Amino acid sequence: MLKIYINKANESWVVDRFRKEFISHNPQITTKLPYRSNVVWIISPWTWRKLSIKTLNNSKVICTIHHLENKDIEGDNLEDFLERDKYVNKYHVISKKTIDNLIKITNKEIVYEPFWINQNIFYEIDKKDKLRKKYNINDEDFVIGSFQRDSEGHDSSLPKLIKGPDRLIEIISFFKQNKKNLRVILSGYRRDYLVNELNKENISFDYFENTDLNQLNELYNILDLYIVSSRIEGGPQAILESAITKTPIISTNVGIADEILSKESIFDMGNYHLSTPNVNFAFKNAQKFTMQNQYKKFIKMFEEQIK
Repeated sequence: MLKIYINKANESWVVDRFRKEFISHNPQITTKLPYRSNVVWIISPWTWRKLSIKTLNNSKVICTIHHLENKDIEGDNLEDFLERDKYVNKYHVISKKTIDNLIKITNKEIVYEPFWINQNIFYEIDKKDKLRKKYNINDEDFVIGSFQRDSEGHDSSLPKLIKGPDRLIEIISFFKQNKKNLRVILSGYRRDYLVNELNKENISFDYFENTDLNQLNELYNILDLYIVSSRIEGGPQAILESAITKTPIISTNVGIADEILSKESIFDMGNYHLSTPNVNFAFKNAQKFTMQNQYKKFIKMFEEQIK
């Protein structure tokens, strides 16, 4: 019988939420005790050393790689990867774009499967006028949202460049020229860089640092536009969250963007001013990745390891 142990991130990040959701919805095939497992899912590869060598040797090991930067496949990071690779039976990636780098450093099997979207948490809310009033947003306001980290962990004043906060400021500044009543909604931790830049540009914004999921869903529903300006991403989950809530979104071609969004909704820094959200297109594609659909695919991936 399949028994999966999922390692922890403990970083108040989306990975912790995925772990909790999978365990709560699949209690019959998961265990909180590593020695009772026959499959170990390293959903948090940066904490893999907290697992015992005995656990890794006694179970089939599936390791999720969320994304790879150049720095991840060189120096100490490469050494750590190769050490972990000795115990991994199969790699799981959430973006096809990650495969190109991953095959350079391993010959293990790679499976592609995006994470799920919890449609019980993220959904379109009717009566948006009432909701916008709750957040003191006027009818004429044009509201842009960004709910992803933008600052480095070791120095929160520095931009986390793979997330593209410098790009986001450029795009928001463009909208400021065309939208008289521009407002920006920020959420999440480590937003210091963007907060500082918005203040410099004298752009009105609201920052909800510590939101619960119910409020996060409300914030999506008050937006006129969500922007993903990243250079590298695994997901990001914000694409699915925007799509399932029918929040207008444009994005760079990162992660799963080209599987969810229409071509006209994907931009580079030379044509962002021409990009156009396609809410219905994105919503339809997001339906493929609901919990019910994705759990089946993930469970199949795990079951194949113990055949």
